[in-house]
Amino acid sequence: QVQLVESGGGLVQAGGSLRLSCTASNIAFTITDMAWYRQAQGQQRDLVARIGSGGVTYYDASVEGRAAISRDMNTVNLSMVGLGPHDTTVYSCRVIDTLKAVTWGQGTQVTVSS
Repeated sequence: QVQLVESGGGLVQAGGSLRLSCTASNIAFTITDMAWYRQAQGQQRDLVARIGSGGVTYYDASVEGRAAISRDMNTVNLSMVGLGPHDTTVYSCRVIDTLKAVTWGQGTQVTVSS
C-alpha cells in the first residue's frame, strides 16, 4: 500500500508564501497522477492543483496565477505565493497509480495570519 508523507505546512503571514511537499513510498505501480486538495472544516474537499501524465497541470481558479505544482519522481510539490486568510485550511496530497488506486495523505495544516 502506497504511503504518503506530507510536509511544509505551518503558520504563514498574510502575503507570504509556502511550499508543501508530499513523498510517496512503498509504491507497487507507477503513479500517474498527483494532486493537492484542501478542505476547510465542515466543507467539501476541493482540488487545488494536480499534475498528471506528461506533466500536464491543472489549477483551481482560486489559486491560478499564484500556485505552482511540480513533480520530481514520487514527490509532488506545491508552491503558493500571496497567501491570505482564505487559504487557511488543511491541505492533503492525493496520488493515483496505473491501477487507478487512490491514496490520500493525512493532511497538513496551513494557517495564514492576517
